[in-house]
Amino acid sequence: MSSLNQALEKLEKSKFRRSFYLNKTDMEYIKEKGLDLIRLHAKDFVKTRLAPAYIPNDGRQTPMKGHPVFKAQHGTACCCRKCLKKWYRVKEGVVLTEEQQEKIVNLIMAWIEKQISLNGGN
Repeated sequence: MSSLNQALEKLEKSKFRRSFYLNKTDMEYIKEKGLDLIRLHAKDFVKTRLAPAYIPNDGRQTPMKGHPVFKAQHGTACCCRKCLKKWYRVKEGVVLTEEQQEKIVNLIMAWIEKQISLNGGN
């Protein structure tokens, strides 16, 4: 995976990926829970929904709404193994390493932090 800034810049060129953003409810949730807990949620979602070698519902395991991390996963193309393969050349059919999982979580969190800064920190 390229650097976080390079990845975010590349994602900005995609009309579909750009269509995801955090709304007021998401921002309030993040403010209430804090970024440390949001990171823990991201780690859990990545570990349980992306890291396994085989995901029975791949491509449909990440909802489009309901949690800021879900939106971030779609905004960063970290929503399913097919998107990870297309955008970051991550092989399908193999368990994601701890390092790969951490890189994905870091990208998700960078996207969330960018959204917060675009919304004036609210």
